[in-house]
Amino acid sequence: MQVTTIGVDLAKNGFQVHGITAPEEVVCNKPQRRAQFLPFFAKLEPSLIGMESCSSAHHWARELTNLGHEVRLIPPMYVKPYVKRGKPDAIDAEAICEAVTRPTMRFVSIKTAEQQSLLSLHRARDLLVSQRT
Repeated sequence: MQVTTIGVDLAKNGFQVHGITAPEEVVCNKPQRRAQFLPFFAKLEPSLIGMESCSSAHHWARELTNLGHEVRLIPPMYVKPYVKRGKPDAIDAEAICEAVTRPTMRFVSIKTAEQQSLLSLHRARDLLVSQRT
């Protein structure tokens, strides 16, 4: 069975991966360590991957795009309605997987490393200005 859609919940050291096939059968719902993350996706056929947008999500989206996958970043507030109960990582990954397949969902564009560094420069300048005044 080929995994067509994957939802990824990012964390510091472990990531939760939830994958489904075209008829929406759950194929995998397991945690991945940081060192296992890219080798796991390198073995898979190109598929649709959804993640909540954050600064590290842009890095992982660039890496997964280089492997041939289609990556879509979703604002966390748009994923919240799809969470069925609680806040475990497995449930978040399942909600992301469901949200990424919705036709009317809005996505965040993937930022380049240069765009992210420029944004961090602006944030540091704003902090300096607010501390001085």
